[in-house]
Amino acid sequence: MRICMIGAGYVGLVSGACFSEFGFNVTCIDLEQSRIDNLNNGVMPIYEPGLDDLVARNAEEGRLTFTTDFDATVAECDVIFIAVGTPSRRGDGEADLKYVYDAARSIARVMKPGAVIVTKSTVVVGTNRKVKEIIAEERPGVAFSVASNPEFLREGSAIEDFMRPDRVVVGVEDDVAENALRRLYRPLSLRDAPMVVTTLENAEITKYAANAFLAMKVTFINEVANLCERAGGNVQEVASAIGLDNRIGPKFLHAGPGFGGSCFPKDTRAFAATGKRYGAPQTLIEQVIEINETRKLDMADRILATLDDPASSTVAVLGIAFKPNTDDIREAPSLAIVERLLKAGVTVRAHDPEAMENAKAVLPDVTFCDSALEAATKADAVVIVTEWNAYRGMDLSRLAGVMSGNQLVDLRNVFRADDVEGTGLTLSGVGRP
Repeated sequence: MRICMIGAGYVGLVSGACFSEFGFNVTCIDLEQSRIDNLNNGVMPIYEPGLDDLVARNAEEGRLTFTTDFDATVAECDVIFIAVGTPSRRGDGEADLKYVYDAARSIARVMKPGAVIVTKSTVVVGTNRKVKEIIAEERPGVAFSVASNPEFLREGSAIEDFMRPDRVVVGVEDDVAENALRRLYRPLSLRDAPMVVTTLENAEITKYAANAFLAMKVTFINEVANLCERAGGNVQEVASAIGLDNRIGPKFLHAGPGFGGSCFPKDTRAFAATGKRYGAPQTLIEQVIEINETRKLDMADRILATLDDPASSTVAVLGIAFKPNTDDIREAPSLAIVERLLKAGVTVRAHDPEAMENAKAVLPDVTFCDSALEAATKADAVVIVTEWNAYRGMDLSRLAGVMSGNQLVDLRNVFRADDVEGTGLTLSGVGRP
């Protein structure tokens, strides 16, 4: 069975590489020639732990290839995955499905009879029905199947998530599509990964509902953190206690500066917009979106409050990526925080182990440094925005020694009060006394 991935971005590249690791022949198609040239030379377009080795191994063994030749590749494939971007549409928050529908039209033009077209992109309910309609109009009388197979990959642990998933969700209408996807995911049966086979609509809604719920969980614990600060509680201990309830679980209960990245902000907006369009408002998620945006600005104000005179102060920001183990800065809390600091006249120096090249393009007024210690030199305050492992073991006495001030603002609760004892630093965390 021959597979192709339309789109060699995060989802398409990781999924394609993992399917090739299962032994399938996979071709990733992308219209950006430079991206394909880089992939053919072993240069990854994203930072994802282990991805470069996975791609290199399977490319060397001939199972994984990269091309810009759309027509010739699609024409010989049995299963065609659509893994293109679905960015937020400006104004109403709806997912922009232009690239999905363009891909469907292009597939229809050259696909062979009996092909299975699988949407891997995150798409709102009703999209796969539209994909089917487009292809049928373009190629009347030609047999084909459509399926929805949403991804649940976390940046920074995407390969592990693909290889050891909590579940595989498949939306289908016929046995041809179901059998094809069961065959593709059969290697996971050795690990007892459950496969949920359902309708197209259920699969589409499942993806958004899952991400919306997790975003709500993050927002909830941030609200609890606010209460802990006012009432003298400790959000880490509260989160640990409620997380022991197996109905709740411990994941996504870490208070911080709000969620960001390529999924939660975009997907919550699209979920809320879809609810309005269908006359079923998702008011809880609408509140989550609003609270999360406010949260980022509140964290910036918290930093400003530690400075005697923001206009003459320097702040070192450690961590620009929205989470560790990725170079993704899309809607990262750091961006809103830094922009507010700059607007207040603060001089900002920053460091991130992987995301600085991406950040330089959107934060031109920030000085980027080669190390956390360099960023902290002569700073009045050091702020931890992303909890990279490289920051967890910092020598705080040495850090204090190069700073002009003594404020350590830990927005990820990496450090405890006894960690800074004797260093001369004043620690402020989130949701702690």
